[in-house]
Amino acid sequence: MSYVASSTQSIVGEPEVVEDDAMVAAVPEAAAEAAPAEAAAAVGTHPAWLDLKAAAVALQAVQAKDGSVPETSDHDAARRAVGTITAAVQDLAPLFPHDAEYLAALIVDFDRWAAADFSVPDFHDSLVAFHPEHHRIDGLRHLVVFPMVTQNGSSNRFVEAVLVEVIWPEFIAALEAGDYSNALFVPIRFIDFTPGYDTNSAVLFPETVAMRAIPKFTWGAIFQDREAARYRRVVRAAADITKLELPADAALLLDDQRLAEETFVMWDLIHDRTHMRGDLPFDPFMIKQRMPFFLYSLEELRCDLTAFREAVRQERELTALAASSVPEPVEGPTTLTDSQQSILDHAKLVQYAVIFDRIFRFAITGTRVRNYDGLGGQLLFAWLHQHDVLHWTDTQLTIDWDEVPDVVVQLGDAIDELYWRSIDRPKIAHWLAAYELVATTVTPHPASAWARGLSDELLLGPPRGLTDAVLDDEFPLSMFYEALSKKMADTIASTTGITA
Repeated sequence: MSYVASSTQSIVGEPEVVEDDAMVAAVPEAAAEAAPAEAAAAVGTHPAWLDLKAAAVALQAVQAKDGSVPETSDHDAARRAVGTITAAVQDLAPLFPHDAEYLAALIVDFDRWAAADFSVPDFHDSLVAFHPEHHRIDGLRHLVVFPMVTQNGSSNRFVEAVLVEVIWPEFIAALEAGDYSNALFVPIRFIDFTPGYDTNSAVLFPETVAMRAIPKFTWGAIFQDREAARYRRVVRAAADITKLELPADAALLLDDQRLAEETFVMWDLIHDRTHMRGDLPFDPFMIKQRMPFFLYSLEELRCDLTAFREAVRQERELTALAASSVPEPVEGPTTLTDSQQSILDHAKLVQYAVIFDRIFRFAITGTRVRNYDGLGGQLLFAWLHQHDVLHWTDTQLTIDWDEVPDVVVQLGDAIDELYWRSIDRPKIAHWLAAYELVATTVTPHPASAWARGLSDELLLGPPRGLTDAVLDDEFPLSMFYEALSKKMADTIASTTGITA
């Protein structure tokens, strides 16, 4: 769910949390650093938090898009708001001893901003002092205040404040300590937030903060509770509309928010680390560059399908291990560890989550302006349908679940093959091959210059000409999705700002 700067209103993927192998996160002793549970539990209604939140909203009313307060007549009000914020941070700081350095730096940054008459804010120092990746302890809470934009939320660099809680169950810790290391990944849930997060934004990411220079980013956080909550609402509605009979274990995700959150944590842990792993072209996806949006579709889908593939592998290997550990003819509990059993329990759920979130939510969320996540959902649906494991017959959707894993892995293999071959291809040849991979499954617009065949003039010109030739809606919705999107529009809209 990567971030790609866009001037459109498309709801697209979200910032990635990609591990830097050179960075090793230090995890402190939980008992030494965590605030008392009773005190932390009340922080969402703490008077200081409510004052801070109100002051941030008041600041937003006088801030310009770049975060400054340009009108001198607003400076007195801005100073009062900043004073309220810094006093509240001081009052709340004892509840967050693990963030003491950050909160102290935050007060300094606010005071310096006020002293500079509220020019474009610079919170570099407090940003580099904030290290939630050092404290991946289940239930640990953070107070986060920055002038920042919110991905898929607000493009204004306003002062936003959010209270969050870390989600780090034991089985996720075991996965991360094993084959799926990602020292930057911080899964979180909302406690409370300012208006920039009363939106579709489901990430907290350092790139969005106002700062004078770009430091080395060491963390990235995803609101798993929002991802899980909107998944549950959207999939429940879509299954009802399409008359899809959900397998019993898939239905559990719709009834259990915490189970859904943990499932999304496992999915995102593997997805996010994939962006810098594998046989990649020289210019990896994470380097900001302008290119046809269907390439972002394939990259996001590659990472999702890697998570799917690994979930299949975990399910099959742990199932075999459990079976081999029970002597014949004894039946009963296996000798899997608690973490292994939890991984096994969640592995199948990750597979359901990837498929249903992609085909039901991603495909019909946002505008049709270069919506690369939407195209990824369309591609997965069409692939499943054309490989005869998904059926839309007699106005009812059915899925052959026993055959689905291998078919989905085949799509992942096709994208991996594209990437491997692209190492030996020029950029334009790679773009053309990627287009062919998508267009053989999802039908392009009849007016597409790419589908008709690009002219030599475009092919010999600069790459931006080829990008400009891609239609905003290069791969329109199928008739199935046109009908589904109309019936799902209210449900999709209702997930804005959703939490558990």
